[in-house]
Amino acid sequence: MNYQDLQIDWLKCFVAVVDAGSLSNATASVHRSQSAVSMQLKKLELAVGQKLLIRNNRHTELTTEGQMLLGYARRILDLHSEVQAAFHGEELVGQVKLGVPDDYAAKYLTPVLRNFAPRFGGVEIELTCEQSTSLIPKIASNDLDLALVSRDNTSRGTLLFHEPMVWVGTPQFELWRREILPIAVYESASLARRSAINSLALQGKPYKVVYNSSSLAGQITAVESGLAVAVFTQCSVPSHLTILGEEHGLGPLEPMEVSVYRSAHSKKSQAVDYLYDLLVRTLRNSAV
Repeated sequence: MNYQDLQIDWLKCFVAVVDAGSLSNATASVHRSQSAVSMQLKKLELAVGQKLLIRNNRHTELTTEGQMLLGYARRILDLHSEVQAAFHGEELVGQVKLGVPDDYAAKYLTPVLRNFAPRFGGVEIELTCEQSTSLIPKIASNDLDLALVSRDNTSRGTLLFHEPMVWVGTPQFELWRREILPIAVYESASLARRSAINSLALQGKPYKVVYNSSSLAGQITAVESGLAVAVFTQCSVPSHLTILGEEHGLGPLEPMEVSVYRSAHSKKSQAVDYLYDLLVRTLRNSAV
């Protein structure tokens, strides 16, 4: 039998839609209109002779055949990127302005840059470490090319993984035993702050904000000093601090959706293309 070859562009659109959750959210990562993405998916479905996605106005779901193809598609695209890097990586030059919160930098960004730097030595990385609430507007204003950030359920970007959130304290200051819990929080727009206060409200547990800081270092200082307990991303908890839970009278917290955002003006940058692809391949589903 004669089978139709699968085109790289079809597979890129397919994977982008799966990762972004909808056709409209996938357009930025593949630099195509929504109608063009839809057409590429139709061509792919015709080539394999199977329905791959169930689409509605809000999101898409994989069929059984789509789930099977997804693994093959990722492997094909990874190998395709490796071939391109092998032949063109040394010629790649330019600058990538990358943003990341402090708590994600060490665990998640370091292995990505360790892989990227030897292959693309001609690319300059300009790194900005700030809270997600500061980085997302900089993507919108094109002051950053890429940002690895926490998002809420209504935000755009390519979802990579869910990062657990935990209560953190220190054993020598048993603050959770107090009638009114002293807490340290980030700025008012912070998702971590919102998660902490929502959890306490659901429990009906009295609390008092005694410390505000926009930096991870400031939050750690507040906990170490015995001033307050705080909510951290699990990846950022120092080994000398204690993760608190139900046994300390503290309820569960919603995990963070960690995603990569890309600015509109970076669409024509091959350097941004490679780093974006590497971020997605390396970090998707990487959290514990």
